[in-house]
Amino acid sequence: MSGEGQGGPVGSDRGGAQRDERHAMAGSESSFGARLRASMDRYGPLCVGIDPHPALLDSWGLADDPAGLESFAMTCVEAFSGAVACVKPQSAFFERHGSAGIAVLEKVLAELRGGDTLSVLDVKRGDIGSTMAGYAQAYLTDGPLGADAITVSPYLGYGSLRPALDAARDAGRGVFVLALTSNPEGPGVQHARAWDAQPEESGAVSATSVAGSVVSGAAADNAEAGRRGVLGHVGLVIGATVGDALQELGVDLAAANAPVLAPGIGAQGADADDLRRVFGAAVGNVLPSSSREILSVGPQIETLRERARLSAEQLAHVLEL
Repeated sequence: MSGEGQGGPVGSDRGGAQRDERHAMAGSESSFGARLRASMDRYGPLCVGIDPHPALLDSWGLADDPAGLESFAMTCVEAFSGAVACVKPQSAFFERHGSAGIAVLEKVLAELRGGDTLSVLDVKRGDIGSTMAGYAQAYLTDGPLGADAITVSPYLGYGSLRPALDAARDAGRGVFVLALTSNPEGPGVQHARAWDAQPEESGAVSATSVAGSVVSGAAADNAEAGRRGVLGHVGLVIGATVGDALQELGVDLAAANAPVLAPGIGAQGADADDLRRVFGAAVGNVLPSSSREILSVGPQIETLRERARLSAEQLAHVLEL
């Protein structure tokens, strides 16, 4: 792929010193968290979505069929590989084309496999028992749909994700668990509080938000990685547009040692300055995600690549990474 290896370290001199310190701590780690950190340090904190929406296909002069889908997706792979930390194919836009679309998705993932630009497959799977284990086998192994990480939904209970959480850890891959999402319907579920059945030492019974319980689960799963000085394999999806929700819900995001996938930058209204306000002390672990703002400049490969690089550089500068 012509884009491979053309990126370089981004950010300020201060950020460079921070990167050197992180590399020293990570050493030869091959865990997902260590690999993600290395990619963010090299290319900047940006994940670009590969979202072959019908309107985008049309704006690129492509037909809304498997051939147009493949042209769009492989152009994105060529443009962003070796230019950004992560790309995030949205599975739904491939699935809508049936088996031919899945074949294109397999090709995308195969092209990305083993490169410095990691793949986060946006599938938002969530189930129980053997079914969740089946999803883990599909997406978190070396199979044709295997990715570096996937998105998952915890709303059957965080513990229901255990097959995927453990499979990801054992394979050096990651999961990003929905916690506080950028859609307006999210707070009705994610801000809801449940009374903890285990009283505190004082005898008081506490109420924890659904989002808070997800973050606590991730913190427990990431604790061992934290002792090694690297990010954990359980990431969180928290929208850049959630405002003061983390503070209002009493969520200690920094303690989770979790990479944070943050949709909402660009077309959804958030900018780089919002990231500091929303994520506070955890901002260094945040991977902003942008799709439409970058994809809208296509279909020329170099134009897409330069827009992505510029966005990553701007984010690194604002966040002082």
